[in-house]
Amino acid sequence: MERHRLRITLTEEMLGTKSADPDIVREYIASKRPEGIDESEVEAVERLGLEEELARATTVFSRNAAGEPFIYDYQVIGFFKDACGALRRAPGTLSSGLKAYKKIIDGLIFVQPREVVARLPEGGAVGWCQRPLRAQTPQGERVALARSESLPIGTTFDLEIVLISATVKDGKDDEKKEKRIDLLEVIEEWLAYGQLHGLGQWRNSGKGRFAYEWLKA
Repeated sequence: MERHRLRITLTEEMLGTKSADPDIVREYIASKRPEGIDESEVEAVERLGLEEELARATTVFSRNAAGEPFIYDYQVIGFFKDACGALRRAPGTLSSGLKAYKKIIDGLIFVQPREVVARLPEGGAVGWCQRPLRAQTPQGERVALARSESLPIGTTFDLEIVLISATVKDGKDDEKKEKRIDLLEVIEEWLAYGQLHGLGQWRNSGKGRFAYEWLKA
């Protein structure tokens, strides 16, 4: 078993993925009404069915007991699978030689701790990112407003990568042709991919891109 300490530093803001609190309407109205919430407004919104719409379109970060935002270990594992799935299509990459990659990632690669806390840069704060979402429906194009909590550039995540096996076979049956792949080198490839395609919501637009460095044990 091998353990490697890793630090991820955001180079683009990262958006939350957790569904928002159902009381989001009250919070939204309160932000627009410093003098207080008029319950009749809340009731009117609920009658229109907008509370569910707004809550569904809002994503946030999970918080620990200290109120700090964090991501779960499985979100990093999910990124590894996403990166490997994409890079397998690129000839010459280490990922392209990794057979049954999802089973390898699930069975041999682990991330600790369970809750990977976000350390905001000095003076940084959790913000909001709002953007329009467009979808084609039988009734025509529909445009909705989505919003997500965002972590600023410079936010860091310190975590540990645990490898049950440092190398894996490339899947060939003939031992004379057997090739072994170094899992740490493959993880390096995935992390390099994170500089282009990051973590969290709306990563196809470049959100959640990051740099990384290995830390001394």
